[in-house]
Amino acid sequence: MDTVQLLNLILIIILILILILGFIAALLIYKMRRKREPNNDTEIKVNNPNQSAEKTNLITRTGKAIDSIYKFMEFDEVLDNMIVRKGRKQYVMVIECKGINYDLLSEDEKNAVESGFIEFLNTLRFSIQLYVQTRKLNFEDLIQNYHERIHDVDNQIARLNAQIENAKRNGNTEAVSRLEFERKRKQNILEYGESITDYTEKLSESKNILQQKTYIIISYYTAEFGDTSTYSKDEIDDIAFSELYTRAQTLIRALASAEVTGKVLNSEELMELLYVAYNRDQSEVYTLRNALNSEYDKLYSTAKDVLETKKQRLERQVEENAAKLAAKSIIDADKEQREKLRQEAKIRERAEEMVDEYKDEMSNSLYKAAKEKVKNTDIQEAIQDKPKRRIIRKNI
Repeated sequence: MDTVQLLNLILIIILILILILGFIAALLIYKMRRKREPNNDTEIKVNNPNQSAEKTNLITRTGKAIDSIYKFMEFDEVLDNMIVRKGRKQYVMVIECKGINYDLLSEDEKNAVESGFIEFLNTLRFSIQLYVQTRKLNFEDLIQNYHERIHDVDNQIARLNAQIENAKRNGNTEAVSRLEFERKRKQNILEYGESITDYTEKLSESKNILQQKTYIIISYYTAEFGDTSTYSKDEIDDIAFSELYTRAQTLIRALASAEVTGKVLNSEELMELLYVAYNRDQSEVYTLRNALNSEYDKLYSTAKDVLETKKQRLERQVEENAAKLAAKSIIDADKEQREKLRQEAKIRERAEEMVDEYKDEMSNSLYKAAKEKVKNTDIQEAIQDKPKRRIIRKNI
């Protein structure tokens, strides 16, 4: 074998080895990538042993972890007017404060307020935090209250109109005058209420009306009463609530000396506080109250039985028709009674005229007795009885 053939053989062997090594390298790279990537192309949830079952991470195809939204919310839940944090290791209660305008006070009043605030600071035996939140002033509840009161006044005016019409039919001028005065007063109240409501609705359209609220945040750590392993979850919650409520009432009484009133926020108010803190822009458009009233947190809705609803609708129709029939019957009976009284008055008047025509042919006592009889005799009985004798006509 010459040198050229030997070199060609060596070259072929080297190429084969390179191909084998390349194949082995590609296979190893493929296996390493399969280990890094999940079996599915979609996102999967991987439980984190350091978090609860609800707080999980998302891992994408690129291998990057996406933190759950719960990680950015610095609380676990809202329970019994408290915010629970750090896996039930910290409990928070919030006091809403309402103060006074310090600049409008006199010097003596300012000194009294300052002394009260100093006394408040001296009573502190635990740490507190001050939190200020600025919100757009919400007029929805106020406007709704105005509309309800206007509707109530409008109903009162309608009832007064019915009473005035009834008093006019009875000829009671004193009651008519009194009721018309009351109706005028109610109409003035109605006009004033409508103008106030219109002004408030226009005012609510402005986005520049802000309200600043000040809160005092009180914290309580379960480590303050020692080892919690021997306590149940409910017992820990009760102990934290008792301690926080006692601290809150102490602060409220101390703030009263500085002319500052305070109240403990309930669970719903705490949720609204957190909702505004996490949703600055959306909270002005869609409030927490709207979400709760819309029941978007409900998984299902319930309704009355169809037959029960139909039965109630029929009962309402019966009540309405009965009310209409009763009103029509009263009006018709009143008209008939008035017409009957007018006819009886005409009959008595004509009877007295006829008695006067025969006055000269009767004695004075008989004439008086006949006139008295005309006034006191029941006309219906007189009409039904057959006359026993004819009236003697005048001799011509």
